[in-house]
Amino acid sequence: WEYAARGGKYSKGYVYSGSNRLDSVGWYENNTDGYGKKVGLLKPNELGIYDMSGGVAEWCLDNYDDDYYKSSPVDNPICKQGKNDLMVVRGGSWSGDSILFCTVFGRQSRPAHVRDFDLGFRLVLCGTRSGGTRGGDNVCQNQNNVNEEYDIIY
Repeated sequence: WEYAARGGKYSKGYVYSGSNRLDSVGWYENNTDGYGKKVGLLKPNELGIYDMSGGVAEWCLDNYDDDYYKSSPVDNPICKQGKNDLMVVRGGSWSGDSILFCTVFGRQSRPAHVRDFDLGFRLVLCGTRSGGTRGGDNVCQNQNNVNEEYDIIY
């Protein structure tokens, strides 16, 4: 999640996914009037992915453990141990999350059984549409070798 939110190998080191200004890339409590917004209205990140900061907080594969990153692998760390049934949630949301949780490095935890109106997950479809091929870094490349991400939002 973090690699994609940071913009992959095209990262410019932003604090939020695509900018250092949250208002330009993410929906959060200060710019939503208390309602969720349609995907893609704000600026995407360096990979062309929309709304990874703010919008809907996203479940991640990781179990939540405060101490895991102190000794985890640098590349693609996935925490399989954890405390209780807590799972990692990232990206923050439109419904009141602080700007800290909307950062590319912020993490929260929620019990795995929780359902909420500002919580979801991201599906990325990588195919060979229009003659493209599967590229590296979990990114699809179209026929012009331009990176594309496909979000399916329900």
